[in-house]
Amino acid sequence: MSTALYGPDGFFVSGPGPAAHFRTSVQASSVFASCLLRLLTSLDAALGHPARFDVVDIGAGRGELLRSLSVAVGVSGEPTRSGRSGLIPPRAGSPETLTTTAAARTSPSAASAGSLSTAPVPLAERVRLVAVEKAPRPDDLPVQIEWVDEIPDGVTGLLVATEWLDNVPLDLAVYSPGGWHYLLVDPATGEESTGDPVSAEDADWLDRWWSSAVRESTGATTEGFRAARPAEGSSLTARSRSGRPEPPTGARAEIGRTRDEAWAGAVAHLDRGLALTVDYGHLRDDRPIDGSLTGYRGGRQVPPVPDGSCDVTAHVAMDSVASAGERVARCAYTLVSQREGLRALGADGGRPPLSLASRDPAGYLRALAAASAVAELTDPAGLGGHWWLLQPVGVALDPLMAR
Repeated sequence: MSTALYGPDGFFVSGPGPAAHFRTSVQASSVFASCLLRLLTSLDAALGHPARFDVVDIGAGRGELLRSLSVAVGVSGEPTRSGRSGLIPPRAGSPETLTTTAAARTSPSAASAGSLSTAPVPLAERVRLVAVEKAPRPDDLPVQIEWVDEIPDGVTGLLVATEWLDNVPLDLAVYSPGGWHYLLVDPATGEESTGDPVSAEDADWLDRWWSSAVRESTGATTEGFRAARPAEGSSLTARSRSGRPEPPTGARAEIGRTRDEAWAGAVAHLDRGLALTVDYGHLRDDRPIDGSLTGYRGGRQVPPVPDGSCDVTAHVAMDSVASAGERVARCAYTLVSQREGLRALGADGGRPPLSLASRDPAGYLRALAAASAVAELTDPAGLGGHWWLLQPVGVALDPLMAR
């Protein structure tokens, strides 16, 4: 998986980049960046307006998020067009920007942020935008955006990772009456086979974080991905030595220990500020019985063959990742859906009043377009179902998204 994604000819290193293959919140609308700007403003005030405010984007793709934020903060003008639609942030006042009452209603936290002391030096003059990515720097990236292949040390500000952890390589396991075994794959054909028993470390992770509750298989799809595999034999009633029900024979697990380590390592680079990761995932009591591994290429879901021709991705065990980050941050974390997170930052997707159509037809259409963009980002069956994990380090923040 590591070679397929990040090797010399890996999916994320070569070719046009992820935006050509699948749609993320960053590419869907500038509303996402607008909400992050509100979060930046609150965080900047909580940090006391530091002389340098870092915004570090891990797994930056081709720099789409930082391009949008650079325009929103006022660091630079619009970057040169790359030829792909959806990557260029709209100008202020365009239909996608959060400027209408319908699209952005002031939340209590946003209102309080606006009442905080004004920064002595504008954020645009203090912000440092850093993209962390294994791919080469895009030719059309604004010079104000740094491009590195490792997370810098001593970050003060915001550390953000949108749909990064789902592409941190991991091992898969399959359950048999003898316990968990690694699932092997031929990288050329995708043919699978069962390997050795998992290591003690991975067995401990599975025992703690991958639910062993018995769930009947119905053949329905799991999390919109693979169809659940029917359980075999008497494993539905089998008990482990701990007394808990064992998983059904043939059940799969995605061992998230590498994601825990990656996130904990990222948080460790933050001196003061906030670490935010946005991804699709699950919690311990609702793990997919057949896993969630899948592939994407050209906007379509494809078999997850790790030959470098497609994205290979699996949902994130968000509670495990949060626990790993908490041990480093030593602060309580907040875990909410993207729908909740964006709404807390002022994006509610409400339709504009119909009376606006008669008074200002063009304004009504702009407001309607903005509301539609918010609706896509907050749809619980789509992007709105992503998880937001916020972990503060050395800073006291209002519970912007606490529930």
